Amino acid sequence: MMKKNTKIWIWIQNNKLLKAISNQDTGILTIYDDRDNILLRRTGLTRQQVKKIELCLSNHQVKRVDENREPFNYL
Repeated sequence: MMKKNTKIWIWIQNNKLLKAISNQDTGILTIYDDRDNILLRRTGLTRQQVKKIELCLSNHQVKRVDENREPFNYL
C-alpha cells in the first residue's frame, strides 16, 4: 500500500533498472537497483528539497509510477 506523499520513480541507466522512492512527509529519498539493493538513502530532507529532487527527476524524463498501475507498463 502506498503512503501519502510517497512517489515511485523508475528509469534505466547503463542497462540497469533503477527505482527511487521519495516521501515528502518523512524527508527520505531512497534509490534501489534492480535487485532492490539500496544504492543511496538520504534522510532529513526538507519538503522543498524533496520537491526539488522530484522536479529534477521529471526534467530528466524519469517515469513516475502511477498508484494504480504496475511498473512494467512504463518501460
